[in-house]
Amino acid sequence: MEIYLLLKVIWWILLGVLLMGLGVMVGMDMGVGTILRYVGRNDIERRVVINGIGPHWDGNQVWFVLGGGAIFAAFPLIYGTAFSGFYVVMLLLLWSMIVRPLAFEYRSKKESLAWRSGWDWMLFVSGFLPMLVFGAAIGNVLQGVPFHFSWNLTSYYTGSFLALFNPFAILCGLMSVALACFMGAATVANGADGVIAERARKVSTVSGLVSIVLFVIGGIWMRSISFFVLDAAPSGNLPQIPLQQTVSTQVGALYNNYAAHPVLWLLPVVAILALAYGIVAARGGKSHLSWWCGALAWIGVIGSVGAAMFPFMMPSSSDPSHSLTLWNSSSSQLTLTWMTGFALVFVPLILWYTSWCYYVMRGKVKAEDIEHDEHAY
Repeated sequence: MEIYLLLKVIWWILLGVLLMGLGVMVGMDMGVGTILRYVGRNDIERRVVINGIGPHWDGNQVWFVLGGGAIFAAFPLIYGTAFSGFYVVMLLLLWSMIVRPLAFEYRSKKESLAWRSGWDWMLFVSGFLPMLVFGAAIGNVLQGVPFHFSWNLTSYYTGSFLALFNPFAILCGLMSVALACFMGAATVANGADGVIAERARKVSTVSGLVSIVLFVIGGIWMRSISFFVLDAAPSGNLPQIPLQQTVSTQVGALYNNYAAHPVLWLLPVVAILALAYGIVAARGGKSHLSWWCGALAWIGVIGSVGAAMFPFMMPSSSDPSHSLTLWNSSSSQLTLTWMTGFALVFVPLILWYTSWCYYVMRGKVKAEDIEHDEHAY
């Protein structure tokens, strides 16, 4: 395999890994915010829940930064096209991410119950909305995004904001929220006990079942979606642009890779089995095992999407031949080489210090400890 082709494939895999990390680590925090008002019925219970992720939530945001940075550097054409086309959605995401740290920091600064309840709602919105957008974005990419290029590669987005929230995209968004709630519930059960942990286990059961049902429905729905087939294009080892290829559409094409390589069916099977076993583990009080099952489910779900779309990364519904693929949207060989070197150093470092932080700050959060700690959230 030629070096440039290999680097493109490496960064396609690395981007998938970063999206999995985002789903697991960021989704976990967002899930806690989404279920906060259910698992915590009064102020002190909610403070227990919030302080369970208090030492880690801001560190987990590094996966957002890594994901955005990887797309910007490794796939700049996708970055420019997506961020301009999804501008309003990105603003909503940005505002929710701005409100989130404010809610953590300001919630307990005043004794007023109305003040604290208001910030609890902000934690709900800033947890629910980003995960809904994350899933809806995947749903739109699976259907094709309405954009095209001019002769000089200026991108033009021809869709509307409301069209982004079509039925299939909403289904994908709700599944993303359900998976986040599953991870959040496992996290709450890990960090709390008593009635809070019991409510979290109930959330794990419901959100896990909802995730399985929505995943299966989405898989069946995908058989009726007209996806894209790469008919002709330059060699993947050559620098190229989208205007050099020919792409057609075919109903059910999202399953072409699965038909050609049946081993890929392991990915959706792993997602479903992990969720099913995670539910059993949660109901049996094994919240740590349930958390790892949720992480494995995220890997299976995102892996299933990547396997279905390959080599497409952002297909165009306006002009299929302008679709962005792994082959025509990557950076230069020099850029990918340097990025691979940095990734080999910093990705393991991030995994190490994240694991170390969770190990050092493990254990249950007690209500009496929070009441006497002026630095607690």
